[in-house]
Amino acid sequence: MKIIVMSDSHGVLPAAERVLCLHADADLFIHLGDGEREMSRLCSTMPDLAERLYYLKGNCDTGRLVQPTHTRLVLPLPWGHRIFAAHGDAYQVKYGTARIAFEARKEQADIVLYGHTHVRECRYEDGLYVINPGSLGCPRDGSAPGYALISISGKGILPNLATL
Repeated sequence: MKIIVMSDSHGVLPAAERVLCLHADADLFIHLGDGEREMSRLCSTMPDLAERLYYLKGNCDTGRLVQPTHTRLVLPLPWGHRIFAAHGDAYQVKYGTARIAFEARKEQADIVLYGHTHVRECRYEDGLYVINPGSLGCPRDGSAPGYALISISGKGILPNLATL
């Protein structure tokens, strides 16, 4: 299973389009928020995308363009894996990931996805993959715009951070 995770595109439609075109074969796309305008536009021009896209509401989104809009997502995956995803603002991720990791563990997730900080992160800690794909629109860590690619198989989870 191939999952593409994006966040914080903030109106930069070409970056989101490029990720989708590079990974058109992905099984699932998750956008972690602050990009509803471009996700709405892409869903209208690429209807098959809408069937494979989960869009979470970010703190800069109105929640009127992309439906359904989630504030958090718990997603069961093949081989017994689970994702817990949220934009991150409600869990104060700018001050650390302890709260969102706690929520993920309560939901028995082994992958937690968050955005909001515009800073890329990919680490494994106590049975939990903690992943922030960074920002497609305006990264704050000096890196190029980025996203995450997660491969899941019967052998395990393989997360990667990628740049445009």
